[in-house]
Amino acid sequence: MSTIRLTMAQALLRYLDAQYVEIDGEVRKFVTGVMGIFGHGNVTGIGEALERGRGSLDFIQGKSEQGMAHAAAAYAKQSGRLAIYACTSSIGPGALNMITAAATATVNRIPLLLLPGDIFADRQPDPVLQQLEHPMDYTISANDAFKPVSRYWDRITRPEQLMSAMAQAMRVLTDPADTGAVTIALPQDVQAEAYDYPEAFFRKRVHSIDRRPPAASALARAAKLIAGKKRPVIVAGGGVHYSLATDTLRKFAEQFGIPVTETQAGKSALPWNHPLNLGAVGVTGTLAANRTVAEADLVIAVGTRLSDFTTASKTAFANPEAELLCINVAALDAHKLEGAPLLADAKLALESLTGVLAQQGYRADHDSTGLAARKAEWNAEVDALYALEREDGLTQTRVLGVINDFIGEDDVVVCAAGSLPGDLHRLWRPGKPQTYHMEYGFSCMGYEVSGAFGVKLARAEGEVYALVGDGSFLMLHSELVTSLQERRKITVLLFDNHGFQCIHNLQRGHGSDGFGNEFRYKQDGVLAGDSLPIDFRGLAASLGCASFSATDAESLREALGKAAAEERSSLVHIAVLPGTNTDGYESWWRVDGATVSVSPKVVEAAKANAQIRGTARPI
Repeated sequence: MSTIRLTMAQALLRYLDAQYVEIDGEVRKFVTGVMGIFGHGNVTGIGEALERGRGSLDFIQGKSEQGMAHAAAAYAKQSGRLAIYACTSSIGPGALNMITAAATATVNRIPLLLLPGDIFADRQPDPVLQQLEHPMDYTISANDAFKPVSRYWDRITRPEQLMSAMAQAMRVLTDPADTGAVTIALPQDVQAEAYDYPEAFFRKRVHSIDRRPPAASALARAAKLIAGKKRPVIVAGGGVHYSLATDTLRKFAEQFGIPVTETQAGKSALPWNHPLNLGAVGVTGTLAANRTVAEADLVIAVGTRLSDFTTASKTAFANPEAELLCINVAALDAHKLEGAPLLADAKLALESLTGVLAQQGYRADHDSTGLAARKAEWNAEVDALYALEREDGLTQTRVLGVINDFIGEDDVVVCAAGSLPGDLHRLWRPGKPQTYHMEYGFSCMGYEVSGAFGVKLARAEGEVYALVGDGSFLMLHSELVTSLQERRKITVLLFDNHGFQCIHNLQRGHGSDGFGNEFRYKQDGVLAGDSLPIDFRGLAASLGCASFSATDAESLREALGKAAAEERSSLVHIAVLPGTNTDGYESWWRVDGATVSVSPKVVEAAKANAQIRGTARPI
C-alpha cells in the first residue's frame, strides 16, 4: 500500500478537496473552500496547510467566527445543501464564537463543517492560554460545548484518527435527514504532527445522495388516506426545495386540485400568484391559508419540521376530523403530531402518490370559487398594506411594498429575526424558487448580513438583499467587510425602528407597558429618554460601503436605484415607524405570561392565553 507523509492538517485539506456529491446523476464538488480566522491553535497547523497546500479550495478570511459560520451555513442552504465551506478557528473564544452558528445550522438541517483548534493533546505545556482546566475532567475543553448543538462531534488526538472521523463527518454532512453542524476538534499539536497516510484516503470520493423511495405499504396507506378526504391542504416546507421538488409539487397540486400553503423554509415553492398558492401558514400566515387549513380534513405536510410557528402552537389544524399525512425523509419529522408517516424523499413521494391517485381518479372537493375569492381578498390586503401611507413616516409594510416592486425576479432577499420575518412570510411575493432565503428555524439575530454574503457566494446572478432590523444589525455586521474584501456585492436594507420592537410588541400584547426593548437614553432609572441617534449610514461608510438613506417612499426608490448601480456592497438606512408590522390573521402563538402580577392587564392576558391553549392539540 503506497502512502504519503503529511501533517494531519495537510491531510485534512487534501481529503476535503477530493469530496464530491451526486444527485440525479449530476456530480458536483462538495467542499468549495474554507473560511477562517487564525489564532494560536490553528495558525501554524491548518493555517500553514491552507497557505501552502490547499489545492483548489478557496480561502475566505472571516471577521467574526460567528459571522463566517453563518455565511457558510447560508452558502450551503442557498446551494441546496450540495456545497459547503468549512470554518476554522483558534481555541477558546474563537471556537466558542461559532456555537451559535452551529446551533442555527443544526436546527435548520444545514450541513456546516466546523474545525476549531483545541488544546494540546500531549498536555506538555498545560495549562495553555484559553484552556478551561475543568477540575473533574481534564479532557474537557471549550470545544465540548459544541456537543449538544452538533449532529456529529469528534476530537482528533492522533493523526490516523482523521480517516475514520472524516468518513463519519461526510456521512452526516451529506445525509438529507440527519445533517447539521459537524464539529471536528483539532488539537494544535496533532494538526502539525506527520503521519504516513495511505494514498487511497485522498482519492476522489463521490457521495451519492440517494432519493429514498416510499415503501409500498406506506404509499398504499397514504393514498388511501388522501382518497378518503375531500378538503386536503398541502403545507410545503423546506424539504420541497432540498429535494428539488418544486415543479413536482406544482403538478401534484394542479392535478388533484389541492391548495398549497407554505412555511418560512418552503416559501417560493410556488410563485406567489399561482392560483393554488394561498401563501404563508401559521402564526405569520395569511388569512386565506389559515382559514383553509382550519377547515381542512387532511393536512399533507411535505418536508416540514412542523414547528410551533407553522402549526400556530398546535391550534392551526382546527377541524376535529382533520388528520395529518407527514411526507418527510426524516423519521423525527414524519411522526410529529400523531400524523401518518410517509418516510420518503419529497419528490419521489409526490410522484408515487400522483401515479396511485391518478389511477383512482381522485380529485379534491374544494370550492374553487371560494378559494379564488380568499386568494383575491388576501391579495387586496397585501396591496393595501404595501400602499399604506402615514403622515408621520414610513410604515414597515409600505417599505416592503416599495422594495418588492423594485427588485428583479432573480434577486434574493435574506432575513432571520425580528418583526420582518412575519411581514415577509405574509406579504412578500416571490416569483421564483430560491429567491426567498429565511433562517427561521433558530431565528438568529445577526444572521442577516453574514447570510447575505453566503448567499452571494452561492448565487452569481441577481442582487442579494439583507433585510435587517437595527437591533440585529448592531449584533453582527462584520462580514460586510468580508463582502468588500471578496468583491461580492450585497445590499443591506436596514430598518431602523429604534430598538427590539418585535419583542416590545410581544410584551405589550401580553399586558406589559413595554420594558427594556427600545434604544433610548436612561432617564430616572429606566430607558425612557430620547432615542439614541445612531449613525448607521456613517458606520457603513466608515467600513468602505456605499451608503444611502430613505425617509419616504420616493427617497427609498431613489436609494434602491443608487444601491443597485453600485459595484460595492451598500447600506440603505430606512427610518421605519415602530409597531407598523402586521399581526394576527386568525393565528395564535403560545407565550405564557405571568399568572400573578400587580398589573391587572398582565393577569387578564394570561387568562386569555390559557383559554386559547385549551383548544390546542396536546401532542
